[in-house]
Amino acid sequence: MRLFWKRFKKNKLALSGGVVVAMLFIVAIFAPYISPFDPNEIDRRHVLASPSASHPLGTDDLGRDVLSRMIYGSRISLSVGFIAIGIATIIGMIVGSISGYYGGWTDRIMMRFIDIMLSIPTFFLVLAVIAFIGPGIYNIMIIIGLTSWMGVARLVRAEFLSLKEREFVLAAKALGASDMRIILRHILVNSLAPVFVSAILGVASAILVESALSFLGIGVQPPTPSWGNMLTAGKDNIEIAWWLSVFPGIAILITVLSYNLFGEGLRDALDPRLWSSRS
Repeated sequence: MRLFWKRFKKNKLALSGGVVVAMLFIVAIFAPYISPFDPNEIDRRHVLASPSASHPLGTDDLGRDVLSRMIYGSRISLSVGFIAIGIATIIGMIVGSISGYYGGWTDRIMMRFIDIMLSIPTFFLVLAVIAFIGPGIYNIMIIIGLTSWMGVARLVRAEFLSLKEREFVLAAKALGASDMRIILRHILVNSLAPVFVSAILGVASAILVESALSFLGIGVQPPTPSWGNMLTAGKDNIEIAWWLSVFPGIAILITVLSYNLFGEGLRDALDPRLWSSRS
């Protein structure tokens, strides 16, 4: 851990990304306490009001405070990102573990299925599924998770192919350990570092997908605030209320960029091939 922290803190961009990610968590957790207004409170006296002291980021076409809606919108974006990637990571670890450990026809069949899934554009697959089951925050979480596990599966499979021939695995087999015990207690735990990094990077992708779906009107439905559906409202008033599009867009940009920088920094710090000597 000391070696990891020594390497990680040298990457200033990754460290900055980690700080922003931590701040986003704090904002999302304490949203009811730091939000100046109720996100759905309508004030007809201040419709499309420009940024001011009372409304730092202005108001929308219904008089709702943009800052409050962005603060609560961070909850939606982070929830969708983490739950969706949690689902994808679990599925990917199961498929990748079985494929990499048993090999042979099991591996060939699973990998061909993954290739088929990867050949289908994920966003259009998500659109097709939503067309059948309908929009909604929980549906979005599940759908993104069910269409994003292939990369994790391939990563876990590669780790298993590398680790299953190591001495400690052969020793466990010689002692009569079951396949399940070897997979869970000996190989999978040594594969978690790259999976964790992949999950961090996947959160950024999930947030982008959720924002795009909400922007199209088939994601999180109003009046629940989401950065994506806030952009939709801004699109309709872009000529007279620039702040409705600019601030949610900046929030998405900073969030996705921070997760990518943080994930890249973790990957570099956890990669032993990049480590210098301990001295």
